[in-house]
Amino acid sequence: MADRIHPARAGNSSHQPKKSNLAPGTYVIQIPKDQIYRIPLPENDHRHKTGGRNSCCCFCLSWICCLFFLILLLIALASTFFYVIFRPKLPNYSINTLSVKPFNLTSTDPTLSPEFHVAVRADNPNKNIGIFYVDGSSVTVSYSNVVLCNGVLPAFYQGTNNVTVFKTVLTGSGIRLSSVVRSTLVGEQKIGRIPLDLDLDFLVRMKVGAVKTWTVTVKVSCDLTVDKLTVNSKIVSKVCKVKL
Repeated sequence: MADRIHPARAGNSSHQPKKSNLAPGTYVIQIPKDQIYRIPLPENDHRHKTGGRNSCCCFCLSWICCLFFLILLLIALASTFFYVIFRPKLPNYSINTLSVKPFNLTSTDPTLSPEFHVAVRADNPNKNIGIFYVDGSSVTVSYSNVVLCNGVLPAFYQGTNNVTVFKTVLTGSGIRLSSVVRSTLVGEQKIGRIPLDLDLDFLVRMKVGAVKTWTVTVKVSCDLTVDKLTVNSKIVSKVCKVKL
């Protein structure tokens, strides 16, 4: 129970009370420490709640970052394991034969409708990886940066350590060559060296055991030189480069 302390009365006491700064009639209430409760001010209470929310957001953000880095680490470990165990290699491609349905370069008709027949050799050197060639693959033949014809590539499965040769037909319609390009092509045909660019875009999926990967695009660029543009064309030189 709180004790009241009354102002001291004047008297002949030998002990004079210490002079108080309190105004007359003022009471001092003493309360035990174990009965004192602290109530935060409204502004301090608001800060406390805001600080709690900020701490929660920081914790969630840290957790998400850790999870993201953990996933990246797992992917890196899986990729390393896959490479060490299976030693994947890029397939090799080359052009076996190329023949052309004859078209007249000296005709007064300014447009051409070429038709190319191409045999492509695909070599899968992997011992444990098969390759699915899916629909949507394409091939084009160009001369002097002018696309002469294009076509599609067949869909098939190529097993491990396998070499497959497949053929495709490329067609073009309404192709226009400038007088300079046409004249150059005629001259190169006379000397028996016609440079062509053949580009293949394969859509493939790798197969490892019972697991198939997602679809990736394998691009093949071939620099060819043929002796003439006829059904009996012969490839003089060829260089093919593969990239993902």
